[in-house]
Amino acid sequence: MPSPSDCRFAESHEWHQPQGDLVALGLSRFAVDELTDVTFVDLPEAGATFNAGDSIGEVESVKTTSDIYTGIGGEIAEVNDKAVGDPSLLNSDPFGDGWLVKIKPTDAAQLEALMSAEEYDAKYPTA
Repeated sequence: MPSPSDCRFAESHEWHQPQGDLVALGLSRFAVDELTDVTFVDLPEAGATFNAGDSIGEVESVKTTSDIYTGIGGEIAEVNDKAVGDPSLLNSDPFGDGWLVKIKPTDAAQLEALMSAEEYDAKYPTA
């Protein structure tokens, strides 16, 4: 299944989807397939600020614990409490209900440095 064409992807497997003045961020299908069953998500509070490349939280699965990175700098505008309360949403719907945070970017042009869906899928194919 191809990744959504309106998303940009970081090398660390996070998707970034522009939504008006905000950018939604989540983990790619490839990432959640590699993690297997996600059991815990730790995310920052709204209002926290980060630079591109910073770790903004972590995700735990039955296999491992991994950092979550942002490919853009900005302020956390919204946190998906639903995904924090039910981490399995990352596995069942990583591009929908499994989104993690929405960021108000300091420089939206940083999105252009991330991979397109086509580039990402060519590099990290999923079944």
